[in-house]
Amino acid sequence: MGATVPELDQRVVTGLLTTRLAHTKGRRLVLVHGKYASDGPTEFTVPIGDGERRRVRVTHTTSVLGLTDAWQSHLATEGADLLVVTTDVHGDQIGLDLLGEMVRSQIIAVDEADIVKQLFGAADLDPRMRRDPWLWLPGALIVAEPVGGWPQHGAVLTLDAAMRALVGVRLGLEGVFEGGASVDVDALLTWSRTPGGPERFAALPEAEQQGITDWLAQSAGEAAPVLLRLALRGRGTEATALGVLASVMTGNSASADAAVALGTVFGMVGSRPSELRAYARAVEGTLTRWIGEAAGRGPQSVDARQRVLDVLLQADELAGSAHLTSALADNPFLPSGFQARLHRLAEALAEGPEEAQAAWDHVQEHHLAAVFYPKRVELARMAVRLRHWLDGQEPVVSSVAQAVHTHVADWGWVDRALAQLWVGDAEAEAALVEAYRTVHDAARRRRAVLDEAFAAELGPWTQHASAAQPGGVLLIEDVLRTVALPLAAERPPLVLVLDGMSSAVAAQLGEELTGVGRWRELSGGGRRAAAVATIPSVTLLSRATLLCGRPVSGGQSVEKEGFAAFWQENGHAAALFHKNEIPGPAGHLLDPRLVAAIASDAVVGVVLDAIEESLDHGQRSSLADWAVNRVKYLPGLLNSARGQGRPVVLVSDHGHVLDRQGPGLGPVAAEGVESARWRTGTTVSEGEVVLDGPRVLENGGRVTVPWSEEICYTPRRAGYYGGAALAEMTVPVLVLAPSADLAPVGWAELPRESVQPSWWEASTALAPVTAPAPAPSSKPVRNTSSAKPKARPQEGELFTDDAVPVPVAKAAPAVPAPLTLGRQVVDTKLYEQQGKFVRKTPDRKVVAAVIDALDASGGTLSLAAVAAAAVASGGRTHTRPEGFVTVLTRLLNIEGYEVVSLIDSRTRVRLNRGTLREQFELPKGSA
Repeated sequence: MGATVPELDQRVVTGLLTTRLAHTKGRRLVLVHGKYASDGPTEFTVPIGDGERRRVRVTHTTSVLGLTDAWQSHLATEGADLLVVTTDVHGDQIGLDLLGEMVRSQIIAVDEADIVKQLFGAADLDPRMRRDPWLWLPGALIVAEPVGGWPQHGAVLTLDAAMRALVGVRLGLEGVFEGGASVDVDALLTWSRTPGGPERFAALPEAEQQGITDWLAQSAGEAAPVLLRLALRGRGTEATALGVLASVMTGNSASADAAVALGTVFGMVGSRPSELRAYARAVEGTLTRWIGEAAGRGPQSVDARQRVLDVLLQADELAGSAHLTSALADNPFLPSGFQARLHRLAEALAEGPEEAQAAWDHVQEHHLAAVFYPKRVELARMAVRLRHWLDGQEPVVSSVAQAVHTHVADWGWVDRALAQLWVGDAEAEAALVEAYRTVHDAARRRRAVLDEAFAAELGPWTQHASAAQPGGVLLIEDVLRTVALPLAAERPPLVLVLDGMSSAVAAQLGEELTGVGRWRELSGGGRRAAAVATIPSVTLLSRATLLCGRPVSGGQSVEKEGFAAFWQENGHAAALFHKNEIPGPAGHLLDPRLVAAIASDAVVGVVLDAIEESLDHGQRSSLADWAVNRVKYLPGLLNSARGQGRPVVLVSDHGHVLDRQGPGLGPVAAEGVESARWRTGTTVSEGEVVLDGPRVLENGGRVTVPWSEEICYTPRRAGYYGGAALAEMTVPVLVLAPSADLAPVGWAELPRESVQPSWWEASTALAPVTAPAPAPSSKPVRNTSSAKPKARPQEGELFTDDAVPVPVAKAAPAVPAPLTLGRQVVDTKLYEQQGKFVRKTPDRKVVAAVIDALDASGGTLSLAAVAAAAVASGGRTHTRPEGFVTVLTRLLNIEGYEVVSLIDSRTRVRLNRGTLREQFELPKGSA
């Protein structure tokens, strides 16, 4: 007989008959070369067009006698009108009696390609499907035809279209190919994790497996064959995790030993090194995209997070069993790799700030850092920041004024980092815990020295300080007059009193609020304002004194009357709202009366107790992190103020210290205890100071208060206030506005870089940005008070350090300006040509100064800092810094290359130094 006859099933027979029934001419016997499947149905119907169907009986025989018997039996049987006999009998053996009954009078050879054309409704097939290596494809398409049939093509059925249809059905990837899309490794890796997916591929005939593998290698890349071979070996569910391990073939840790270990993990897959490297890169790309999905919101991000964790934890387990953990220590995806980076950070913290900074950079570059471990990364950053601070010059206290201003500008940020380190990292290994403790304790010792020095200065200052002679510092009773009243000349402010807000909390809130670009921080003195609380620094005294504009003691009624009276004396209506007057009825966040007040022209004050209540009833860990959303009603109030175009004065009445006593310790026994942090007894112990004078509003002007954070006189709580520590006595004052246009005469926007201490950000630690003095304003001066204008501050009074005259020096010989990067750029012919296409081009020295400021800061500055650099170099004040940056992009972004761009929701400006030098063809080795 020769070659083996083809296996035929119902689908092949149906396809064959559908193409041949038009030529039956009334004949009812069809002989087909082949063998019908033994488990196939022997009777069924086939379509003949126009919705009609014919009933068919199918049988198989291997002899002429069998053919005759089958035909005679068919004629004697009612029901089916068409007999199909599959056989391997040659046509020349068949008698004339049967030939006369046979369709086409011959045994029909199955042409699978014709059947496929009919199944797809195609005019023709891609010629490649009729020759090696694709001869298997038509048969596979016939067998794999879905219940609803193949999609109809009409035109030529291409090889790729046929393979997309086949792979979609065989592997369950139909949705991937919708709209003619191609498959990629992402889809295959997702498929490898679906229940039954790899098993479906393993169950296919060998020729079909190889054909699908070859096609996917062409369309999805070199990684596809590795994945499919893993699926064949029953390791499909581990395929993505194994791809992570394959990175040992590409990283710095690649070695012969690692390759051998990897081979044992992959088993008999038989992949070449180049395939494994391609597979590792493909898996890393897929994981990167999954992590990006995990960073979003909604159910899809939750699913992506779980998928990523499942894969990477599985990869860590496989690495451990194969002794590859050390070789993969630098892997940017594995959780064990993240732990290894933190372990290196623990070592680097003891080596020095530069080493610690480099180690932290490596930690935050891990692909899981931002999405899966943000709090751990931020905590590590706080430790590195403190390491920078500890490496700086030993800080000193020279006066109350200097200490309070420095606390808001610098030491309060230290407190912020210390609070987080005190809470710690519950998942940290012992070495990291010890490293954090070492940094924390060193910084705490330095801070304690500052608190003790501040208390020494506070004693004599308290005896003489008054509104007339404040000693160069803002008193809490003057905050409304000095800060809020000038704002009211432009637009009545919303005064938000965050009871108990320390400088550390203010640092975090200010950073968050100005970081998203919705709020601008303003200042009348070139820095964030700071005031001194009353003594003792408790709510009953400090809050009433703040809101009444004069030293006073009292509760809510005193505050309401005093607040309204202060503003009435200065020509403004005002209303103050306390805790129970803030929440609105069902369906409303804020009380309608409060909303109406904010929409009016009156000055509005609101007291928020969230921080102080947390000190009394909260957990210590909750006091280390004060995001805006954690301060109840604060987001809603800020949004209301912004919607009405109001500036906001965010102020405290006093700060607080956290409970840092060890376990089992209780209150300190002392005489005359009145509160957690002040008493009337006169016997002074270590860590305490006696204060007397007009600034002391209790016990006839004399109290004993602790400067040490370790002392409290009442049962333990999460935190305390009332003492003489810098964190309690310093009152931070933030002025926020939706637009810099609301700045009063002589005020200016504070660049973010001038608010943060130089050691807070690594890029600015090398080149701190100083806010320029406020530029003269063209706005008319308005009379904001009926009171007599204050005399010019005398020596030692408020802000005198900003008003010291500078002696005029004799003219020095002209020194050529250094050839900075900015100067080089603006002196090129390319820059000159670019300027011809830009209207109102800024002065060259202004553009050069901005380039140099960006370059000095490491390439990134806030919009406010860019505007400040422009003004400092002689440029005009820009009410819309974004517009100025747009002009810069037109000047510097040659041929669309991003030399300058807006990033972080258009709140910061980035300079690409390398692209700048390349585009302006600057010589190598120059500045």
